[in-house]
Amino acid sequence: MNNSSGKLGEDRAAQLLEQKGYRIVARNFHSRFGEIDLIAENKEYLVFAEVKTRDEHYCVSPLEAVTAGKQKKIIKTALLYLQSHKTALQPRFDVIGIVTREEPFTLLSVEHIENAFYGGNFH
Repeated sequence: MNNSSGKLGEDRAAQLLEQKGYRIVARNFHSRFGEIDLIAENKEYLVFAEVKTRDEHYCVSPLEAVTAGKQKKIIKTALLYLQSHKTALQPRFDVIGIVTREEPFTLLSVEHIENAFYGGNFH
């Protein structure tokens, strides 16, 4: 996967969230701990979304690429975001996994796991 595939994956993930009624409030939010790809909100949740885009032949699925260490970095970055962006919304951590084909570039699948870190849906 190259950087343009990752950018296209993030763009598609943002569209998916918008179609589900979320408003994108930040993209590629950086802290000293790491980066959060997308931050979105609806009436109930402030979603910190990690987007993983992988080629169809990659040996690890996009969802498996979000390790416990990566989750800790995202959580620390989200806490810093929340310190400077007060909200009454419930924070939630989602993972959006995207599988692509390179030539020609084709989106093969998009999987959105809500509450991915704590919901028992993701390990």
